[in-house]
Amino acid sequence: MQKKFIIPIIVAVSSILFLVLYQDKIISKVNVAEDFWSERKITNPPIYEQNITKFVHVRDLADINQKRKQLINYVWEKDTMDNNLPDQIIPNFIDSRFSDLENLDRIERIEIKMDKGVDSIAYHFIPKSSNQKLMIYHQGHDGDFIMGKKTINYFLKNDYAGLALSMPLPGRNNKPIVDTEFGKMQLLTHKYFELLESPDFTPIIFFLQPVNISLNYLEKNYNYDEYDIVGISGGGWTATVYSAIDERISKSFSVAGSVPFFLRTTDDNIGDYEQINPNFYRIADYLDLYIMDSSGNNRKAIQIFNVYDPCCYYGDKFDVYGDVVKNTVTKINSGYFEIYLDKTARQHEISDYALKIISSELEENPKH
Repeated sequence: MQKKFIIPIIVAVSSILFLVLYQDKIISKVNVAEDFWSERKITNPPIYEQNITKFVHVRDLADINQKRKQLINYVWEKDTMDNNLPDQIIPNFIDSRFSDLENLDRIERIEIKMDKGVDSIAYHFIPKSSNQKLMIYHQGHDGDFIMGKKTINYFLKNDYAGLALSMPLPGRNNKPIVDTEFGKMQLLTHKYFELLESPDFTPIIFFLQPVNISLNYLEKNYNYDEYDIVGISGGGWTATVYSAIDERISKSFSVAGSVPFFLRTTDDNIGDYEQINPNFYRIADYLDLYIMDSSGNNRKAIQIFNVYDPCCYYGDKFDVYGDVVKNTVTKINSGYFEIYLDKTARQHEISDYALKIISSELEENPKH
């Protein structure tokens, strides 16, 4: 009987001693976390550029159409995007990780093969009950689009079909060994894409082609009334850039996706290869892309930034360019642009609050 009571007593005493001895360190860690968020809230990236409007090169729909043609020519090396279809479709694909999605009828697995042996795997989530609209979910650099399961489920249960993609190389996509002028090497990260740049080829196509070919397939085989896109981080960048080029996208939602170059004044905000490729952005700078993304009938572009984001694009000073973009879109008199600040998120994520914003903006006449 004595042994029966001795062990719990020892555990209890040990726990009390641990709290007494280490309470300062525990409190210190909490305070460090609070200080971190407080510092992030107060500290915005320094802005050295004062004349923001000089980075706007599109003033009307004619300018927008011209920029689109130039970007398409740069990426696809012709006047139009590819009308290719996927290399393989598996119509009733089983992935147990998604078996508990609400309102899911079945999954189509879409496989797309691109130049240099780079591939892209996408999932088409077909709902049991459909509103005839499709929401594209695009994951960022962190990996597989399983990370966006909450977001995918959110739209499925609201009768949206879904299309999920990862960025090139992460997730279920391959990392091929390629020939370069510098020798054979494996494409492990987007940094390696710089070594594939040439006068007649840009790896930017690896980021945009999977969305394009997937939409080609969906247009041919389904009767969706609207295509929208939401992306996190690098996926948010994809949502913005692809929508700026392809008018088939009605509404784009970029969460912690991109900022103009004049706000990339800290190491954690500079971005990866695709975000800073100078040849691409000499054609259309970020402000141009935001305007192009927003403009057109029934089109809108929404940016959401996590004020306390531990990764990048944190802070609350995005109005320095937001007003410029909004004013330009208003003058064009076609389309809509808005920036929201999410103070609820504590991760590099699409929060529940962000999903509510997106849901509101998907309405025909959202209230502001």
